Amino acid sequence: MQHIESEFVFALTNPGAETALKIEVAALPTAWRPSYQRRGFVTFKAATALTLAALDVPLACSRRLCLSLGHTTSREAAVRLLTNSLPPAAPPIIHHAHYHERQMQGIHQELPASQPQLGQIIGTVVELGPDEFWAGLHRHAPWLSPDPAGDAGITMPLASPSRAWLKLEAAVRFFALQFDPTDIVVELGCAPGGVVLALLDRGVPVIGVDPATMAEVVLTAAIAHRQDATPDQPWFYHCRKPAALTSKRDLGQGVTWFMSDMNQAPAVVLTECARFCRMAPTIRHVLITLKLTDLRQVADKPQWFAALAACGFNTIRLQQLSVHHKEFALLAMK
Repeated sequence: MQHIESEFVFALTNPGAETALKIEVAALPTAWRPSYQRRGFVTFKAATALTLAALDVPLACSRRLCLSLGHTTSREAAVRLLTNSLPPAAPPIIHHAHYHERQMQGIHQELPASQPQLGQIIGTVVELGPDEFWAGLHRHAPWLSPDPAGDAGITMPLASPSRAWLKLEAAVRFFALQFDPTDIVVELGCAPGGVVLALLDRGVPVIGVDPATMAEVVLTAAIAHRQDATPDQPWFYHCRKPAALTSKRDLGQGVTWFMSDMNQAPAVVLTECARFCRMAPTIRHVLITLKLTDLRQVADKPQWFAALAACGFNTIRLQQLSVHHKEFALLAMK
């Protein structure tokens, strides 16, 4: 394989996040300058040639960041650009994406049978119009989505009472999250129960904190009191209180995950996260949906990371998922 270099990178984003992405890039020490932009697609030019290693930068608004090989007028020509750059000894993985129905979407019917391995170089062809196809490369790594354009193509089941189900499933897929049989999740703002349903289906018990009413579909696993929990089956305990009034007694023992889909400002949610981590020091994982009024608030991410670091979390990631609007998934692990 030839040595791959380019002065250009391109990022695939949620449409509407382009300005926030450029704010993130401007805060990096990389000196990349915005070059070309379409809905859900932004290119940057570097001062010197870049390699694949340069893509290891924390950009929450980028669902996929690629070293750009340029653009062509056909899909076939874009694929040739990629295959000429990839190892000839093994069949390449090439992802396809396009701007469709006002979203930057991955094309899943063209996926290979195998999933990318860590360290594997993957090609991406992005269709922006009938005669505009871009080709780029990235190396698969931890905390990167294995799916085209960072879009898992997940469809929410009719049984789900809310889009929160979709946001959790997208985060699980993007970050390759694993749940242990001994895990217990406490979720703030749980009503009507989208996240609860997704977790119960995975065999994970949930303490849901919300004064609002839950959907019937999750109440089939409900227990009346926290002390009624049994280790042999998933259960749901509804703590019908505001988050600020929830006590250590409500949580009981063994909580390992903190989750929140509350419709509150990031500072409020992170304050509650810190309080719950003090009440339940066994919490080792955090997954929060941060809901913003303006995506340009991504500039505040150093403050969000500092708040979690103060709680003892040392691995922290921020990511806008394909199912998000003015939202981010904030993941922290000890």
